[in-house]
Amino acid sequence: MALNEKELFTDRPENRTGRYPCPRCKRTNDYSIRWMRRVKRDRLPPGADAADRAKFDKLRDYLIRVDDEVVCKTCGKKFEIPSHHTMMFVDQFAGLPNDEELEKEIAAAAGEDPSSPAPAPPPPTPRTPFGRK
Repeated sequence: MALNEKELFTDRPENRTGRYPCPRCKRTNDYSIRWMRRVKRDRLPPGADAADRAKFDKLRDYLIRVDDEVVCKTCGKKFEIPSHHTMMFVDQFAGLPNDEELEKEIAAAAGEDPSSPAPAPPPPTPRTPFGRK
């Protein structure tokens, strides 16, 4: 008996943010992208044979990207998400650091204290009056 993929996985919608540049206005913004998380079920459905069991043991959780296009927040034009990754295994990105951790590591490597606020900009220079005195 051949099993359907829907019998082996549970689907859950998920939103993840991604930072993409608009090809038209060249501005980079964060966008909320819809994904479908497919989680492997706990047990095999009834009526499965030994070949189905071997396939089921090799299955992994994965994400499928639902959105292929986003609307630019700056210029309002629709553009394709510039990525070839429409499907990603969950264990591929589970160990990757997030953006906040990377910023802290960069600040620590530069010798800055990541917990202290950024220094204030210098005061503006006084303007000299134009025209006659």
